[in-house]
Amino acid sequence: MAEHTNAPTKTATRRAFLGTSLALGAGAVGVGLVADRLPAFAQERGGLTKGDVAILRFLAAAEIIESDLWQQYNELGGVVDSEVPGGTVIPAYVNAIQQLDGDMPQYIHDNTEDEISHWHFINAYLVARGADPVNLDHFRRLQGSQATGAQDIGRITNLLELTVDTTWWTRYRSRTGNPDLGDSFPPAVPGLLKGKFPAIPRNDHDLDGSTDTQATNHLQAIANTAGFHFDFIEQGGSSLYPSLAQRVTDPEVLRILLSIGSTETSHFQTWHDKAGNAPAITDPTNNLSFPDLKNSTNEDLTGNLIMPEPTFFLSKSLPPVSIIRPTATQHAAAGAVKGLKDDGLFNRQGGDFIVLLERLAEAADQAVRGR
Repeated sequence: MAEHTNAPTKTATRRAFLGTSLALGAGAVGVGLVADRLPAFAQERGGLTKGDVAILRFLAAAEIIESDLWQQYNELGGVVDSEVPGGTVIPAYVNAIQQLDGDMPQYIHDNTEDEISHWHFINAYLVARGADPVNLDHFRRLQGSQATGAQDIGRITNLLELTVDTTWWTRYRSRTGNPDLGDSFPPAVPGLLKGKFPAIPRNDHDLDGSTDTQATNHLQAIANTAGFHFDFIEQGGSSLYPSLAQRVTDPEVLRILLSIGSTETSHFQTWHDKAGNAPAITDPTNNLSFPDLKNSTNEDLTGNLIMPEPTFFLSKSLPPVSIIRPTATQHAAAGAVKGLKDDGLFNRQGGDFIVLLERLAEAADQAVRGR
């Protein structure tokens, strides 16, 4: 594994938040352009409650984090264009990703663009309602992939040392369990919990000998890890938005959370479908194994059961219902931060970054409707 330091060899370009574009996703509408058109709107609507601001600021931070990780996936395995610029796709990595589905590059591109739009919109809305936006540029200090094609810029997130939780897979297939009622679930891919695995090529050595079976399996394991990581990230958003929506006061803020949260669910189901096609292989470099979920006869593991099975909700005295789970609002933001930390997404980030996220999460979780 290449040395992974906190200081990239080139410093990421810094742009003022209210400039005409942002560091990621220059093809998306810049917050400055939107904010310039909104002073009348801001005056009409007035200010937000402290709780609504806290929730929106936490979600803005979450969307910046998502944009950062998705940009890394897109520049090596997606579609690089004017909508999501930056990087040069790696054909061997794309081929490995396409073993899960031939349309994966386009889906990666579209998911990336969506998250950038969420980030820009929430920050612009905060500005329009007289609140401070969120800027995490100070934390773009991690070294990302050093494979040819990756941008040599600072990253917020680490996709090179992931520990991916796949318990969401069995949770959504359970007909009796709900984490909101205290239930727990086994992982679909236990091996992903046992180490720190890359989801993108770390360097060109991960691409060497692409015609050799062992090397091919190594690269496929990286792509499989990415496929399950896509789901892990998006199922988290599927739960986070409805969980925090229960705490907002302003009907317009509620509308924002319901509208953006629904797209996160759309992303999740798309990736859920693709992950089930991950080839059953073992990485010869670290013994990470992926089971054959596509042909599994175990209903808790079967690859094509991607729609949430009905399960207990609110109380086990009520009949089962198909739902997003979890959606309990208590400690929802703090739980999201913990999940991302456990994922390894912030490995090698400084403690100041974690402190900031935890403070944003605490403020969001303390929001009370009407205040």
